[in-house]
Amino acid sequence: MLLTARTNLRPTFNARVAFVQADLPRLPLRAWADLVFSTATFHWIRDHDALFAEIYSALRPGGRLFAQCGGGPNLAAAHALAEEVMRREPFAPYYAGWAGVWEFATADTTAERLQRAGFIDIHTSLEAAPTTLDDEASYREFVTTVIYNRHLSMLPDESLRTRFIDEVTSRAARQEPPFTLDYWRLNLDARRANSVIGGRISGR
Repeated sequence: MLLTARTNLRPTFNARVAFVQADLPRLPLRAWADLVFSTATFHWIRDHDALFAEIYSALRPGGRLFAQCGGGPNLAAAHALAEEVMRREPFAPYYAGWAGVWEFATADTTAERLQRAGFIDIHTSLEAAPTTLDDEASYREFVTTVIYNRHLSMLPDESLRTRFIDEVTSRAARQEPPFTLDYWRLNLDARRANSVIGGRISGR
């Protein structure tokens, strides 16, 4: 992603654009950004309290956070299909203790976390965004690389990974409508206050 960003942005913006690789939730920036924008990333970070505190620190006074990620019941049906397969042999031993790797927070919980981090003018919402793939081949390719890549990483060889996707795809074909992913988007919009007066936040 950084290589693609450099290729597309550097010719136009030259030294006005900089690139940083960081391990979220930690951010190596303080009071630097006017805007933090993110899409389809925050649900991969389990500790949202730490994430929002870091983003708050990275923003300048008056800076804004605008983001979207998976939230609420995001992919609940898709993950239920995988769990049916995970409980069966020969897959079950590889998923002992599996707890998932995502944080699909609700709008209310996210608003509370943003407030604890110090944000004001907070707006959060959940938005249904179901997506139906065109056919079995499209579904198989997409879920292999995007939806079930963490599930597949737990399996030791390609034959088991292929069989796992075969079984999930077979179940998805019998759903109505078939090959549909039940996406739910969590929208976040918040602002760092312009100033701090007497230890209390003052927003304008």
